[in-house]
Amino acid sequence: MFFSLRELTLWLGVTILEVFVWLTALLVTLVLVVLRVEGVMPTVSWWVVLSPMFIADALNTYFCVIVLIRMYLDGVLKPAALRALWSFSVLTLGFTFKFLLCRKLMEPSQLEYSAVMSPVFVLLQLILIRACHLN
Repeated sequence: MFFSLRELTLWLGVTILEVFVWLTALLVTLVLVVLRVEGVMPTVSWWVVLSPMFIADALNTYFCVIVLIRMYLDGVLKPAALRALWSFSVLTLGFTFKFLLCRKLMEPSQLEYSAVMSPVFVLLQLILIRACHLN
């Protein structure tokens, strides 16, 4: 029923460090969301509340660039390019979703929910294709 860590990292195309950074940022963000919704920090912007997720994206992008450079220097060109393409597309889609979510939360009437969720749907389709390709 549950996926193992090996399966999860293989299907998502990320390392354990990236998963740890995402989960840590998610925990901090959830605490900030609860504090914002419950009225403990009512004046704090949604951009500040979701800033740990944006910081996690920046750290994971930095990590992916380092891995790309190391793989390139080791002479593993094709896997380096494929890994970089996959990682940057996942990070870009995640960043786009978070950006659109912040815009929707700041100005509720401006964007439709389907527009906000569209990067997630594209990401799920990419993960589905990757999972089918690996099996």
